[in-house]
Amino acid sequence: MSTTVADYLLSRLREWGVDKVFAYAGDGINPLLGAWGRADNKPQFIQSRHEEMSAFEAVGYAKFSGKVGICAATSGPGAIHLLNGLYDAKLDHVPVVALVGQTNQSAMGGSYQQEVDLMTLYKDVASEYIEMVTVPQQLPNVLDRAIRVALTKRTCTALIFPADVQEMPYSPPEHAFKQVPSSLGFEWPVVSADPDGVRRAAEVLNAGSKVAILAGQGARGARQQLIEVANRLGAGVAKALLGKDVLPDDLPFVTGSIGLLGTRPSYEMMRDCDTLLIVGSSFPYTQFLPALDQARSVQIDIDSSMIGMRYPNEVNLIGDAASTLAELLPLLEEKSDHSWREQIEKNVDSWWHTMHDEAMVEANPVNPMRIFSELSSRLPSNAILSADSGSAANWYARQLKFGPDVRGSLSGTLATMGPGVPYAIGAKFANPDRPVIAFVGDGAMQMNGMAELITIKHYWEQWSDPRLVVAVLHNNDLNQVTWEMRAMEGSPRFVESQRLPDVDFAGFAASLGLHAQTITDPEALGGAWEQALAADRPSVLDVHCDPDIPPIPPHATLDQMIKSAEAMLKGDDSRWGVIKEGIKTKAQEFLPDKDD
Repeated sequence: MSTTVADYLLSRLREWGVDKVFAYAGDGINPLLGAWGRADNKPQFIQSRHEEMSAFEAVGYAKFSGKVGICAATSGPGAIHLLNGLYDAKLDHVPVVALVGQTNQSAMGGSYQQEVDLMTLYKDVASEYIEMVTVPQQLPNVLDRAIRVALTKRTCTALIFPADVQEMPYSPPEHAFKQVPSSLGFEWPVVSADPDGVRRAAEVLNAGSKVAILAGQGARGARQQLIEVANRLGAGVAKALLGKDVLPDDLPFVTGSIGLLGTRPSYEMMRDCDTLLIVGSSFPYTQFLPALDQARSVQIDIDSSMIGMRYPNEVNLIGDAASTLAELLPLLEEKSDHSWREQIEKNVDSWWHTMHDEAMVEANPVNPMRIFSELSSRLPSNAILSADSGSAANWYARQLKFGPDVRGSLSGTLATMGPGVPYAIGAKFANPDRPVIAFVGDGAMQMNGMAELITIKHYWEQWSDPRLVVAVLHNNDLNQVTWEMRAMEGSPRFVESQRLPDVDFAGFAASLGLHAQTITDPEALGGAWEQALAADRPSVLDVHCDPDIPPIPPHATLDQMIKSAEAMLKGDDSRWGVIKEGIKTKAQEFLPDKDD
């Protein structure tokens, strides 16, 4: 049998080192599925329960492997279903390639079944590179280019394959007019910043007496250089949410997350600094950065399209974070006055005590912060964590203390519901020898997480370390939106939109043969985590937690909390619980430090 376009597509993916494709079947890719059978399932076809989950799993795989994530789906509805996960890749700057089927060329333009104008549909999400393969000779060039663009530009690309083209005999491009040859791979460059720019940046940073650093995911490969620069400048380091794992939280000058989900030390450092260094971050919430006329600022980013757009920087350095910081370091003067750093470290130490105290506030039945706090001290040193959007993201950002080798991520820019469990699955396929933990609200679990437990059941025995723990924040409420309505709209909870039907998540997990526990007693949380992390199979912790525990922004004062609570007397059905828990929780920040 001759090699078809579909056969060659899988062969070329193997040559690129691709060993996993997250996908779902459909007749628009039937020839490709046939090729998979002939290829002995290499690369491995990972079957999700829904194409959106395939895309999220590809994103999770890419985030936690450093490799390109590949997803595939059929024409029409399958291609449409991929979109949310693909936008997640695009907005979080993650390399993902989508391989999408299309109806036969002979039927296109005839309003045929499942015919969708995919070039138009995908032109935004795959704006850096999208092509339709219409003849076999195109294939190596467009596939190689889609992978290279995805990796080098850290984005989503897409290729569309009409079903009849997939079946065509493959023939390579020739040494001929209007045929384009191709080649595999590339060597990564080290992008060095302009030396004069580095010198001017050093002058700005040396002139400051209260230096703050904001680090994002673009600084992940520059940990040692970032630590050395922070120590030389006597600076504290705040972390954008996607950069939570860039520096470990046991460094005393790391102030933690920044923004609405951030910490008070990060907020206060930005409020009081006179100089700002931004490294590898496009953190968008300017109100959590210094006032626009307050600080002199330098930014380092490898992406020229993302630099200089969040703060009026004096110097914008385009370059790799590690090499640019290394070039900057010899030009920096060590600060002789250590009072700024000492105050930051004091604030950080106090904050971690406060986080523990807030997690221990009595609730009905379980304080959701305690779910994270109890894990933090038991967190395996090589764990990978994912968090879904919603209230889970609040406590992930604030309560978890990452060690040096812990990895973690969530949907940062799109902030979509639903990726918590599929991210964890993608992470597990990328790192089958590491424990993975997902924090998911009950809304996201009902939306798609429960179905992906079936995917976990289907594949977990392939993983050398079987531990994948899904912790469900079970409060029967779309809790983040409930709080946003209260805080931003001044509206009481709209019960009809916010209340969720009660589901036995542990029962469902147990029916699949997974380890499962229901937790309604906060004192049982520590033991539950220990059992899940010692289990010989994936686990689901169904934790019944209190929806009235507020995700209080770091800049909120106790007086503001009291006034907000008074405003809720308009008629919120949970007003008395919210008032009690909100004030009780926020009060922990203002009580004397028990360790002082």
